[in-house]
Amino acid sequence: MQNRNKFMDDMSALITNAMGVAQGAKTEAETAMKGFIDRWMADRDFVTREEFDAVRNMAQKAREENAALTTRIAALEATLPKKSKA
Repeated sequence: MQNRNKFMDDMSALITNAMGVAQGAKTEAETAMKGFIDRWMADRDFVTREEFDAVRNMAQKAREENAALTTRIAALEATLPKKSKA
């Protein structure tokens, strides 16, 4: 019975070590793939989400300012005397 326990302990240790190696390989593969994707995206001049959001906010602010200026111009034009056609 002692041999059986030793065998099971050895098998358990072997499986545990194999799982550790597999986990390490998985981590290395994920790191390598992330690095590859980051380099690929950098080569294509993609923007980050933060950059996209910043530009979108700037465009929204410009649209709002444009709408306010359009309203202001219309109000100023309404106060101008009307020119008569001669």
